Amino acid sequence: MTGHGRLPVVFPPEPDERLSSWIARLVPIYAMTVPEFLSALGLPGRDIFDLEWRLMEGEGPLVGARTGLSSEALQAMTFRDLMPDARMLIARRHGRRCPACASDIHLKTTALPWVFRCQVHGTDLQDAAGGTLADTLGVEVMATLEAPAKVGASLLEAWSSGEEQNGFGPVEMLALLTALHRRASPPSVTEQPRMPLGARRHYHEFLTAPITRQALPVVVPEYDRVAPVLTKPVLPGLHGLAQGSLLKSFALTVGIGRIAEDPVARAIDVLLAGDTDGQVRVRAALSLWPLSLRRRISARFWRAERDERDRQVAEKAAKRRQSHKYRRVQSHQYRSRIS
Repeated sequence: MTGHGRLPVVFPPEPDERLSSWIARLVPIYAMTVPEFLSALGLPGRDIFDLEWRLMEGEGPLVGARTGLSSEALQAMTFRDLMPDARMLIARRHGRRCPACASDIHLKTTALPWVFRCQVHGTDLQDAAGGTLADTLGVEVMATLEAPAKVGASLLEAWSSGEEQNGFGPVEMLALLTALHRRASPPSVTEQPRMPLGARRHYHEFLTAPITRQALPVVVPEYDRVAPVLTKPVLPGLHGLAQGSLLKSFALTVGIGRIAEDPVARAIDVLLAGDTDGQVRVRAALSLWPLSLRRRISARFWRAERDERDRQVAEKAAKRRQSHKYRRVQSHQYRSRIS
């Protein structure tokens, strides 16, 4: 592969294929590494992931002269429509895939954390173990989460394209979802797996290890019920989307959608579920929200807090009344039965 003429073998890219995938499929034909292939294209020292984010001026015609593809066709394989802040969300490794796509073809849309179906085949994406979200959450739960997931995905798509969010978009919503609303604590009884006493002694360290407590499970309790307790926490902010699993990124997308539908109610839910220190951290996350929303939250929170106190007092009173309830069966009746 010498000279500057057109390469003898170049196949066209597949629909929605990303540039790194297309070049990786060409490389074996010429028995080269990716850096060597890029040098032969006239791009020495360039990183493939930098190229597929956006081809610089002159690079499109240079690659096109060797491959026969137009500059527009090459640019279509890049993420040129994403603004710089969204670049970190592009997955380099392919941890999720479409079962109907060829194993060596990777699509642009599946590299984005808010996409959960293949844009070419319409099939649900699978995680690295081959499972789908429906397998983990259940078909009925997935049906209920579809609407907020679509809202969250549309907001993320608009934000990544640079659309004006008026100071309240996915970044501000993720600040709440990943805020620590309670101090770290060991797994609760409902979070612990069922095991005999001997096994519990063996796993004592796990059962007593403090787990980070974030607001995401409050806003998306469906995630809280299925996520493994040790891997339940997500990274803060956009990092949770960029480096999270298929389940985590889906839960965050659903959380964004639910906050968008009723931001005041969701913020109050998190504040009510938090402890004293957690509420301070949650309010710090809410400081990124518009002032008008923060005022509405403050105006409604004290009433919600009062109602929650009244509800707890009523529950305690009901339990006390039940514990002092007159027993119809007297002790002498037990004695007569025994005799």
